[in-house]
Amino acid sequence: MLTLESIVGCRLIQIHLRGRRPMRQRAAIALLMTLLMAGTSISGCLGNDDNGPPTASDLVIKDMDGLLAGTWQNVTLVAETDLAVYIPYFVQDPGSGRAQNGTVLDMKDGSTYNIRWLLPPRNLEATLLVGDYGRTDWPVRAANESWNNWILDPSNGGAITVSPNEDPNGLWRWLIAHDSDGGSVASKSFMTTRPQRSGLTMEEGVDASGGWVDGRSVYEWVEFITDETPDPLDLADGAKGYLDRWIGNGNPAYEDAITYFEGVLTGYGLRVETHRFQSGTLWAVNICGYKDGTMYEDEWLVFGGHFDIAPYVSPVGIIPGTENSGYGTRTGAYDNTAGTSMVLTTAGALAEFDARRTMVFCLWSSEEEGLWGSSAFTGDVPDGVTITNYLNLDMAGINYPGDYALSVYLGPDGSGDVVDQPGMFHLAEWIGADALDLAYQMERGAAEWAATGEDPLWQQQYTDTVAIYESPTARSDHDPFQQIGVATLGWNGVVDGYPCYHKTCDKLETMEGYMDTTNATGEANLAHSWDIVTWWAVYAFLHMDQTPVPNEL
Repeated sequence: MLTLESIVGCRLIQIHLRGRRPMRQRAAIALLMTLLMAGTSISGCLGNDDNGPPTASDLVIKDMDGLLAGTWQNVTLVAETDLAVYIPYFVQDPGSGRAQNGTVLDMKDGSTYNIRWLLPPRNLEATLLVGDYGRTDWPVRAANESWNNWILDPSNGGAITVSPNEDPNGLWRWLIAHDSDGGSVASKSFMTTRPQRSGLTMEEGVDASGGWVDGRSVYEWVEFITDETPDPLDLADGAKGYLDRWIGNGNPAYEDAITYFEGVLTGYGLRVETHRFQSGTLWAVNICGYKDGTMYEDEWLVFGGHFDIAPYVSPVGIIPGTENSGYGTRTGAYDNTAGTSMVLTTAGALAEFDARRTMVFCLWSSEEEGLWGSSAFTGDVPDGVTITNYLNLDMAGINYPGDYALSVYLGPDGSGDVVDQPGMFHLAEWIGADALDLAYQMERGAAEWAATGEDPLWQQQYTDTVAIYESPTARSDHDPFQQIGVATLGWNGVVDGYPCYHKTCDKLETMEGYMDTTNATGEANLAHSWDIVTWWAVYAFLHMDQTPVPNEL
């Protein structure tokens, strides 16, 4: 990776060249090189004089362990002149203790602020904006670009202004969209380092193994749940993992998994309810963990994925050559142990956080039979309760950074030719472009979606492709929520193009084979895939807790 650093117009610019880049960024790099060769002046960029506006160097960041990515970290900001600083990342308000999406702080010369913030987990460059003391209006990047790209070309952004904190005991101002950006601003960019676990290699995905949540932990959940190692003492499924999770009266493996997942969510400190319901002659179960909101207890933010798997009909196929592809699965690694594992990982992190709205983490039953579990849940919402948003995880993993597309689908969709949910679309882009450093991949995904729609994304191979779109179909547990008017967001990879879809070969080792690429092992790519999706979901959850995204149809 080639790094080019320079100071232009009092802005520290750090450009990382990672192969193919958008045309706009390549042009900006060429312009920067021209300016450097012409001997662009940097006078006044090393500090503030008595008459000039504050510069980036007038703000000092002090920390004990280096600046960390993807984890909540305490740092101290020090002002060396009167200034205001816009922090465009999640911070924990010292009064309310809750996470909020950025703030602006006014600082007098010599003053300090102790900050607890969450810097981007998958973009190792972070940016603060510095302006005059008392400034209220600020420029902001466009949703589909990173702060790094915005620094190169700030013409594509928008504007925000400060607004009162809406939390009881909240001290730091919130930020809302505005029509004026307040004019020029100094930017302070800096490098961060993401924590990594010891004892892992690059082939095992060590660089996606640390932080508040991480994809390697999701991988280990999938590995554990799908473990087929014989266990003669396990009378439920005869294996160390939790296999055979098919609904059915008296299926001991199904009941064993229910008991285990209930215990995991309880161990996180959540209030757990197992909702048993009947569909026809069959009894089924949803497992939901609740953490009551401290401001809006009757507004529920729901996150879910189904834990049941395709019923095991035949261990072998009836066509020669398909002996390992009979219908149904004992493990369901992709569909949907992956989603189950991300629900557990996300619940474990967010359960420790004080939320405004009630957080509900659900493992649905009977999705494979026709969305029975999520339909039963949405059909029995308690009186006085409003579901504000729903996030869905079903078949995520075989996608970018493997040679397949990652689909970020939202809805409900009202028409195929316009975006009916601009708020949800903006949020998905905002998180993906900067925190996850996927602006280039999203640009490719937008072009593919515009050209071909959803079906090819679920079936064909792609490189460097992340598509955000309103899905015209609803084949998973987000559909019942859309039916009651809730705006939803979800993630998946290849679906119909996966030859082990609902087959006996839907195993972790099969997924690894499909995710193997020329530059990384399948295991490492799976860890990074699940890292991207889990972080996207966590970030969306934090945004939606502060400001729910309405259904705009």
